[in-house]
Amino acid sequence: MKTIIELIKEKRVYFDGGTGTVLQSMGLPAGQSPERWNIEHPDKITALHRSYLDAGCNILKTNTFGLNREKFPDYKELIQAGIACAKEAVKDREEAYIAFDMGPTGRLLEPLGDLSFEEAVSIFADNVKIAAACGVDLVLIETMNDSYETKAAVLAVKENSNLPVFVTNVYDAGGKLMTGADPAAMTALLESLKVDAIGMNCSLGPDKMLSIMDSFRQYASVPVIVNPNAGLPVVEDGRTVYTIDAEAFSDYMVQLAEKGAAILGGCCGTTPAFIARTIEKTRNLPYTCCTEKNLTMVSSYTHAVIVGDDPVLIGERINPTGKPKLKAALRSGDMNYVLNEAIRQTEAGAHILDVNTGLPDIDETASMCQCVAAIQAVTDAPLQIDSTKPDTLAAA
Repeated sequence: MKTIIELIKEKRVYFDGGTGTVLQSMGLPAGQSPERWNIEHPDKITALHRSYLDAGCNILKTNTFGLNREKFPDYKELIQAGIACAKEAVKDREEAYIAFDMGPTGRLLEPLGDLSFEEAVSIFADNVKIAAACGVDLVLIETMNDSYETKAAVLAVKENSNLPVFVTNVYDAGGKLMTGADPAAMTALLESLKVDAIGMNCSLGPDKMLSIMDSFRQYASVPVIVNPNAGLPVVEDGRTVYTIDAEAFSDYMVQLAEKGAAILGGCCGTTPAFIARTIEKTRNLPYTCCTEKNLTMVSSYTHAVIVGDDPVLIGERINPTGKPKLKAALRSGDMNYVLNEAIRQTEAGAHILDVNTGLPDIDETASMCQCVAAIQAVTDAPLQIDSTKPDTLAAA
């Protein structure tokens, strides 16, 4: 069988749809973790997967979205059981692939929260090692609303497996993540990390994703994934329902495919019927996997700067060469001076800030990390890490 990467180069492929909506119709009580059913009702999880394969999808998401060591003491057994259910479903199926589904940790990363970047990587790495050992076809990192946590998850996959990596983030109606990143910033970040496909899922219905898809089409050189909700959730008679039906959903998915989406599927509120109608309407549309944009982009956690026809101004004031006041500030750890320089430069119009802490009588790596963390708290300008030491560059 072809790899999923090979298949995407040839034709549009399809994820499955929602999990909770269908499982609730199969008896999952409201408020109960669907991942528990991997062990308690594996037959129903396998039946869920088969219903999506029968609808025509190519890629199954394992029922593992919420699992990690922070939330479930028995996360390893639940992950293994979830993957086993998916493997049972794809037996004797052609062009059927298993994506290990990995969601957020459930905690905010520093400086917004108390979870360090290194600890986040470790949490994700534990999951990836289990999934890789079980023999999945790819990893789907989904429903991420923070660029920093997204990066941690991608690095965990890259450092602990050779699996293809797909990433979908959660955008609001204005095209921003909760922590501020837009599609250009996420494209620059994820393509630099060699992610195989990028896109969006959850939060919005397909109608609200059309304008965001325009941004991906402008910047992305890898296949774009669109896995919308079935519109917005509303509560009727004590239960949650969604505002877009399968017919309207699939009509919008046609528009998204025509805008260049290479991988289509669904998220909350969608069912096999949504996926079946989407496939029926988009299967024979003209298809191009992706187009190389040949853009030079640098990004911060919120936005990207394109280096091209227009001048890009790089602020060089945070460099101790010939600056006795900055040298004194770096030696004493005076971040106020450094932050004032960062703010002054961005207010003066600098697009990118150079950061250099190279003094012979200080710990350059520690000083660089301190400066980067502090500067990122006061400006969202991309930073140019400036050092002759590879260890310092890696740490920053």
